[in-house]
Amino acid sequence: MLQIGSIINGQERAEENRQTMIVHNPFNNDKVAELKLATKNDLEDAVTISFDTFHSEMKRMPAHERADILRRAADLLTAKAEDFATMICKEAGKPIKYSRGEVERSIQVLRFASELAKNITGEVLPMDAAVGGEHRMGLVKREPLGVVGAITPFNFPLNLSLHKLAPAIAAGNTVVFKPAEKTPVSAYMLVKLFQEAGLPDGVLNLLIGTGEEVGEPLVTHDKVHKISFTGSLPVGRKIRETAGFKKVTLELGSNSPNLLFEDANMEDAATELVKGAFAFSGQVCISAQRIYVHKDIYDVFLDTYIQKTKALQIGDPVQEETDIGPMINEEEAKRAKQWIDDAVDKGANIAVGGERNGSILSPTIMTNVDENMKIIAQEVFAPIVSIIPFQTEEEVIQYSNDSIYGLQAGVFTKDINRAMRVADRLEMGGVWINEISTYRQDNHPYGGVKQSGVGKEGVKYAIEDMTEMKFIGIKIDQTN
Repeated sequence: MLQIGSIINGQERAEENRQTMIVHNPFNNDKVAELKLATKNDLEDAVTISFDTFHSEMKRMPAHERADILRRAADLLTAKAEDFATMICKEAGKPIKYSRGEVERSIQVLRFASELAKNITGEVLPMDAAVGGEHRMGLVKREPLGVVGAITPFNFPLNLSLHKLAPAIAAGNTVVFKPAEKTPVSAYMLVKLFQEAGLPDGVLNLLIGTGEEVGEPLVTHDKVHKISFTGSLPVGRKIRETAGFKKVTLELGSNSPNLLFEDANMEDAATELVKGAFAFSGQVCISAQRIYVHKDIYDVFLDTYIQKTKALQIGDPVQEETDIGPMINEEEAKRAKQWIDDAVDKGANIAVGGERNGSILSPTIMTNVDENMKIIAQEVFAPIVSIIPFQTEEEVIQYSNDSIYGLQAGVFTKDINRAMRVADRLEMGGVWINEISTYRQDNHPYGGVKQSGVGKEGVKYAIEDMTEMKFIGIKIDQTN
């Protein structure tokens, strides 16, 4: 069995006397790796080394060198793509075809970051626009922040990690990287890959440990300049309360709505929304959780949707034909099943699914739901979707906005005027027209409103938030 530990200043810390934790395959409970857990002393070393390396080396590294490192990392990840996909499949239980898709996106993130590292620009200000500003020049430039704390979730252990690491490196920062305890092996492999790509020791320091032992002190450490976190709303709220004057980017929960008007391309929408609701067992922040369907097409859509859902293949995630594998562990599957049962007790109906077998929850379609049920009001993070009829545009906008969350939505209609009206009125960080809420590209601004988070990801926008603007003014002597 693989044994791994934290990597600090290029050296692995995996001594025998450390506390350990086992990573299990969610499908068959096989042991994937034994973790040698980090301590508070490791956290202190990681932050101090990151801080010192930033000032001694990274802050001075020219953009072309940062770009070259990121490009080499992309090339190496391309060559090792199947190794990474296999590991994501094992440690997260993600079906292999979706694991491969995650690796492909991760390569693209590295390439975006490599390109943008050489295009971090500023501006020249017209100082004579102000009274008395004659004979002056104003320059605005962007500088790296320093140490970025990156705390990442289990559901996209490679891609969501790179959405933090790649922009941070592109901007010239150093990083203390704390991955989820459930899926740290791909993170370990990623740090090794960056070493192979030529990233200097001390720039990227990996902490494999618990949130209590190393995550919380990372957030409050006075030498850390920014925290970028993807995870649950309660943890995100605590980070915002304790981070002090640090910059924070928080990608938190959602219960994404998808709106189908009577003129929608129903067949295409149903096909895509099956994937949008059930890919990786619904453990996706922008998973299609609420589908609002116009009453004129509700019955036909529901029948179509049920048939397409029944066609999904449930089984071992390493098999090429598998669509649905396990949830991250049996406890999460039990929790989701309880939410289904709670909704049924309150009057909801199960149109299909609702069975649990260990860590596998069958894809579940719920009808006759209302806003008092957890499956509507909270983030299910499970293969559960609710189909809800509506009559008017005004009504469905109100339904969609009646949530503490606002991350991403989908609107399906052939009427461009209606599409734009609805998109403008939805309280979301992003709205797709004739595309599912679950669709994300790595180059657009991504982040929520309300309690879905603070700040934006997407490589360009993450780089902007991992730099600070500095103004330099020059008074030009007019004497000869």
